[in-house]
Amino acid sequence: MDVMDRIKETVESHPIVIFMKGTPQMPMCGYSSRTAQVLQACDVDFAHVNVLADPEIFENLPRFANWPTFPQVYVNGELIGGHDITVEMFQKGELKPLLQEAAGKAANG
Repeated sequence: MDVMDRIKETVESHPIVIFMKGTPQMPMCGYSSRTAQVLQACDVDFAHVNVLADPEIFENLPRFANWPTFPQVYVNGELIGGHDITVEMFQKGELKPLLQEAAGKAANG
């Protein structure tokens, strides 16, 4: 499967996914760490992809949504942004309802 198809399949098959350096349990970058912490603070299940473990995704993800940096957070198949946008949405109280709605839709089918 082409790497762009793999990225698309990952984004579309998970209501919430973060492409990050490392894992939520062992982040390899401060921005990825803080973004994963914000997602965890929203008390929802989310998928993650360690871009450092997959060089093809690391090289091609910036082209997928025309977003040059990591981490990247996708909700319901759409890029919501990276570290700054995710943290800002969390601080404004906008992120948790968005994520809970996405997680709820997934749980309810």
